[in-house]
Amino acid sequence: MNKVRAYASLTMATIAFAVSFAIWSLLSPLATTFQKQYHINDFSISLLIAIPVLLGSVARIPMGVLTDRFGGRRVMLALLLFTIIPTLGMTTAHSFGAFCVWAFLLGMAGSTFAVGVPFISRWFGPEQQGLVVGIFGMGNIGTAIAARIAPPLAKAHGWQSVFLVFAGVVLVTAFAFYFIAGDEKRVTQTQTLGQRLGILRTSKMAWLLSLFYFLTFGCFVAFGLYLPKLLVDLYGLDKADAGNRAAIFVVVATLARPIGGLLSDKIGAARVLRGTFAVVPVLALVLALQKQVTILTICFLVIALFLGLGNGAVFKMVPQYFAKDAGTVTGMVGAAGGLGGFFPPLVLGFFKSTLHSYAPGYVLLALMAVVCLVLAITALREATPNHPQQTVAKPAMLVS
Repeated sequence: MNKVRAYASLTMATIAFAVSFAIWSLLSPLATTFQKQYHINDFSISLLIAIPVLLGSVARIPMGVLTDRFGGRRVMLALLLFTIIPTLGMTTAHSFGAFCVWAFLLGMAGSTFAVGVPFISRWFGPEQQGLVVGIFGMGNIGTAIAARIAPPLAKAHGWQSVFLVFAGVVLVTAFAFYFIAGDEKRVTQTQTLGQRLGILRTSKMAWLLSLFYFLTFGCFVAFGLYLPKLLVDLYGLDKADAGNRAAIFVVVATLARPIGGLLSDKIGAARVLRGTFAVVPVLALVLALQKQVTILTICFLVIALFLGLGNGAVFKMVPQYFAKDAGTVTGMVGAAGGLGGFFPPLVLGFFKSTLHSYAPGYVLLALMAVVCLVLAITALREATPNHPQQTVAKPAMLVS
């Protein structure tokens, strides 16, 4: 029975994350529809796509703190119910300003990650953290779900129908989560808010993991959101073909995430991260120099594979190093990853509008990956887990 409740909680948390992530990503597949119907220029539509990413990223820090304080089940339920408001609100928007307001609030859906990781990690032992967090991370598939469902639904019934359908899905998910997911046992918190946030100021490891996730998850979000538009604008693909390729990118990265967690359980997260940061710069340079769409597609898919492996490795390390502050540190690292998805589309848009090329953006990606590789080789080699926090608190229903 203990195992049943633990895996039921993991399943519901993953479903809730997938639904939230789909809503967080809804604007991207509808961007061209908004652009044509409301005459929005290229930079403004890129900004609209990025706005939910901004709040979803920043909100992960307070949501992680709230999870440490009140528990993941309560916070996840509240977050799901709140998400319904801006999802329905989007149906009332008919101007760029209104779209921006509701898109900003829609970004809260992206903060569910900082709630789900500490919630599910407290159900399982330390030897399973990489795998179960990787399984939870498969909720990233929500981006692919949005890319596949939104365009045909909007074409058949109008774009407003997309948000109405997803609002209903969120409501059903919230009810299912309430009845199926269990209350995890939390470490008793005697610290003040300032003390809990203090670890973000004093822990070099928290900042290092944030940098790594800025690259691995940030690139996943950026490419997942921006790839459909990039493929249409740069390579002349039709929207359906571009959407399918972007969906495959998301699926590959998503499926690779639990594999990255499992590999981290077996050979160590540091080795997985070093491999990721060694491969990404090479492929980024190929993207910068190559214009043949088949080769580019292959490169994007291989990058997706290694980004997924890296994502799984980073969050193997969070509960390992910060068991008592998993929510707070998850919020910080998750925020960094989300911000990593906010800036690249704007940078790519800037280079495209000024230099008429995306290549400089790929070069910057390669350089940043090299920096992360150097840090993964030097800093992680000497790092050791914070032993007082290394042992995950035994929940009432621990799966061994």
